[in-house]
Amino acid sequence: MVRLLRPFGRAVTYTRWLHLFMAVVWPAMWIFLDEAWAFVSVVPLAAAGLVPGMRVVEGVQARLLLTGHRPDDTTTDIVVAPSATWADRGRTVVWLEARLLIGSCVAMLTVQLPVLAVDLVNAARGGRQGEGSFLRLTGSGWWYGLLSPLPLLLLAAVVVGSGELITRLARRLLGPSAAERLSALEERTEQLLERNRIARELHDSIGHALTVAVVQAGAARAANSAEFTDRALTAIEETGRSALEDLERVLGVLRESERPVSGRPTLVDAVRLLESARASGAKLDAEVAGPLETLPGHVSREGYRILQEALTNVLRHAGAVPARVRVEVAEDALTLDVRNPLPDARAAPGRGAGLRGIRERAALLGGRAHTGPDGAGDWLVRVELPLG
Repeated sequence: MVRLLRPFGRAVTYTRWLHLFMAVVWPAMWIFLDEAWAFVSVVPLAAAGLVPGMRVVEGVQARLLLTGHRPDDTTTDIVVAPSATWADRGRTVVWLEARLLIGSCVAMLTVQLPVLAVDLVNAARGGRQGEGSFLRLTGSGWWYGLLSPLPLLLLAAVVVGSGELITRLARRLLGPSAAERLSALEERTEQLLERNRIARELHDSIGHALTVAVVQAGAARAANSAEFTDRALTAIEETGRSALEDLERVLGVLRESERPVSGRPTLVDAVRLLESARASGAKLDAEVAGPLETLPGHVSREGYRILQEALTNVLRHAGAVPARVRVEVAEDALTLDVRNPLPDARAAPGRGAGLRGIRERAALLGGRAHTGPDGAGDWLVRVELPLG
């Protein structure tokens, strides 16, 4: 019983009822002139459905009254956008005619069923049946009173059932087309890729800064030298300031979804990255071959992050060991090599998020990445990124 009464406690049941009544307002106006005009109104209604903007009007009404969603909600079950194709226009026409037909039936039953209930009560009391009822009663008798609740129960079923029917039709006829679904899927994919990229940005930047801070603090404590401690604090300050700038930039992108991503470091800034690693105790032998400033922006930015993660891994896992860094710019590819001795020649390849991020960055640009022991007792990170 509670389940049967539950729909009547929801506001959307009555807004759907109102939505169906609104569909017959305009045709009903013609009835006062001539009943035939109510049927002639079907033709201009179909013509209105061919106007692209009509889909927006109907979509807004359907969202507000049929689903309870606001027009600016992210739900995509009912589209609030002009018709882009003739198929969209055709579905809008079918929607308008179906809404008119169902609305006319519901409006008629809404008026006639309560009248019928009153007629049944009058017939039970021996009174006369009123004019305008669509069902004529014969005779009179007390048993008519037993039937009087049935029209009201039927009206309740009509209100709930027609509301569910018109809502399903709206999702079908005013819902997104195949092209719109594909566009929404592509947009969602772009959002997920952007979130994944931001997560990698934070991991690489903040992880590098924390690694430098930990290594420098430990080295300063072990050295017990005021001069070394001063250099360590300077390196921590510079790395921390750079990480804060990266954090502010990423948070700005998250706050403003339409804000373009700019100001990210590139391989042209690799000198600062190498100096930060040297200040942290790494003994780097760096070689740069080719003009870094000619690299495409996306390749240079991702190359910087890959180099940063590779150097962070050297500091974190190997410590103050000699490392060789080679950056080579060729005509068709960028090659990054970072090689350092393993603390343990039997160490297994890493499976951390940093190495996975290096491989993901390379794969997104159509490149290749190798991370692991090279068989000669060294740990090797080698990445090739195409320039096309």
